[in-house]
Amino acid sequence: MAMTMHCDIVSAEENIFSGRVEMIVAAGSLGDLGIAPGHAPLLTGLIPGPVRLIKEGGEEEVFYVSGGYLEVQRGVATLLADTALRAGDMDEAAAIEAKEAAERAMAQQDADFEYSTAAAQLAEAAAQLRALRQIKKL
Repeated sequence: MAMTMHCDIVSAEENIFSGRVEMIVAAGSLGDLGIAPGHAPLLTGLIPGPVRLIKEGGEEEVFYVSGGYLEVQRGVATLLADTALRAGDMDEAAAIEAKEAAERAMAQQDADFEYSTAAAQLAEAAAQLRALRQIKKL
C-alpha cells in the first residue's frame, strides 16, 4: 500500500477537494513542486496553472488554481486559492476566446489600454488552457 497524506483544495467559494493523495504537483512561484508524504513543512505561493493530484490508488485528477498558497505540514497539504476548479468543469472554448481577446487588446493598444490588466487576463487564460491540456493527457 502506497503512503498517502491528506490534501485540501479550498477556494474563496468552496472546498473543491478533500482526500488522501500519494502526490501533488503544482506550479509554485519559484517553479514546479512535487509534494509527497513526508515532505518537509513548506509555505509557498502558487501561480495560475494546473494542480495534479495522484490520489490514493493511483487515480489522477487535475485542477486549475488562479494562484494562491500551498502549505505543507506533517501529513497534510492545503492549497488556498481565490479560484479553484476541476479541470473537467472548465470551458475550453471560453478559455481560448479569453486568451485571444487579451492578445488582441495587447496588440491594439489605445489611450484606455491597461497593459497590466491585459497581461493578467492573458496569463490566466493561458494557465486555464494548460490545465485543460493536462487533463487530456490523462
